[in-house]
Amino acid sequence: MSGQWNGPQVVTVGGGGGPGLLIRALWFILVGWWLGGVVITIAYALCITIIGLPVAFVLFNLIPTAMTLRPRSEGDSVVLQDGTGRFVAIEGSVAQAPLLIRAVWFVLVGWWLGAIWLLIAYLLCVVIVGIPIGLLMFNRVGGVMTLHRY
Repeated sequence: MSGQWNGPQVVTVGGGGGPGLLIRALWFILVGWWLGGVVITIAYALCITIIGLPVAFVLFNLIPTAMTLRPRSEGDSVVLQDGTGRFVAIEGSVAQAPLLIRAVWFVLVGWWLGAIWLLIAYLLCVVIVGIPIGLLMFNRVGGVMTLHRY
């Protein structure tokens, strides 16, 4: 035996980060619940101006972090095993609907459905028990408002 491991090698994808649960819970209780409401209000106001849409969606993506200090995941990746037996992560993206369809959706449906979606997500977070579902909803606000695919 050479002392070398001959089993499959695993490449770690992502990896937590951010403060611990106690710090995040204290942040939410003292700051996060009201800061989330402020960020939602500012982002939605920017969204209505149309010209502020890019900044609005950056803010929408920051809502879970503002409320709970939870870092945002970097994106989708797929873990595959290559010909040598190693597991590797491949970054990928999902094909999006055409811009014209997404724009029409936003003008006719997305702006008001997004407001309802954000309100429900915020209320779920404020009642504490619904935080996991509320944060999932915040992560999908782009899909509700603009048909963004994840």
